[in-house]
Amino acid sequence: MEQLTPEDNLRLNVLLANQIQAIRIDEAKMVVYGLSAKGDAKVQLHPNCRDEIYLRYVRELISGQILGSPGGYPTYLKRWNRMGQAKSDNLAQLLLLGEPEAVVAVVHAPGLTPELARRAWWALPNSDNARSLLTHSQIAHSEFGQILAHYLVEYLPFEEEAYLIIESVRLVLQPNLIDEVTRQTLWKKGRSKNAYLVGFLWAQPDNLPNLVAARADTSQIKATLAPLVVKENQLAIQLVKVTSSTGQSFLATSEQVLRKPVNQEVVNILFEVMANYFARIRPQSYDDEMNILSLIERAHHGCDTCLDTTSIEQREILALMPKLRETITAMLILSGLGYSILRPIFSHTTAVGSLMRKKLAPVIDPILEQIAILQRHSE
Repeated sequence: MEQLTPEDNLRLNVLLANQIQAIRIDEAKMVVYGLSAKGDAKVQLHPNCRDEIYLRYVRELISGQILGSPGGYPTYLKRWNRMGQAKSDNLAQLLLLGEPEAVVAVVHAPGLTPELARRAWWALPNSDNARSLLTHSQIAHSEFGQILAHYLVEYLPFEEEAYLIIESVRLVLQPNLIDEVTRQTLWKKGRSKNAYLVGFLWAQPDNLPNLVAARADTSQIKATLAPLVVKENQLAIQLVKVTSSTGQSFLATSEQVLRKPVNQEVVNILFEVMANYFARIRPQSYDDEMNILSLIERAHHGCDTCLDTTSIEQREILALMPKLRETITAMLILSGLGYSILRPIFSHTTAVGSLMRKKLAPVIDPILEQIAILQRHSE
């Protein structure tokens, strides 16, 4: 490459001739780093033109050696590869290009191994890549996963977007990534930033810290409905679950977030988490066009002769414990939460904070009523 100085040309070729595992380019310092089994190597560049032009020449040399073409990482592939479509057989090559987008393609690739993840992390360590890497179960269950989790925990105080806080907390709460002290610390931060709590609700809905007391009638419900639980009556199973200490803790934490969500993303994700918690009992008649009024109406519309699963299971329970009708209805309402319930409001406003909460009152207040029903002893 005649555009490069002879010294840089020689040193870059020597670097590439060795068994390099990944390449990182520090554009501010004009240094090319290479990762090998023996450690890091570096080439200090000596540009003879504007830095951005010289860096293009450097990448052309690297690409020519690695891909056989000086074109570098194809621009038209960036979006495709970011979506996780990079082929597993060329992931190692992508890490040798010194292109940040190529590294992003690798961390999103389904065929990623812990070793390739380690190389990608060396090439471009940031919170976005740490989150992407921890979505791979093979990475999350490796020792390297603990390193990524530690990074995310340390970075959380600097994270500004609520949905990124939720995602980071959700990911680090995967099994064996952080210790109990760290887990409790994250939980306590939820007092001032309830996005942390949504991460807990998502990742560990049945294992939240600081459990609250079970509902007063939970023992009676568990004993009376035991035969139905054995025959896998899903409503009965959910009733036992939601009235237990873990279920009441889920409700209490959800209520805490619902009373003061910071923005629309928090509400959206919380609705998804709550709906997922009650997903086993969601009636087949529900759809994505319901608003809060139609959802409540459908949940209250019992059928004494219908043969759908929900109706049959409800009749079986009420035959044993008729006082649970209101509790069952509350669960059915929460099982239908989703964006369709929020669409009538969020499609007409970008409000956040107190103004958003005021606009959401017609939706949030009925949901809080259902939570209150699920928390109190059936009379």
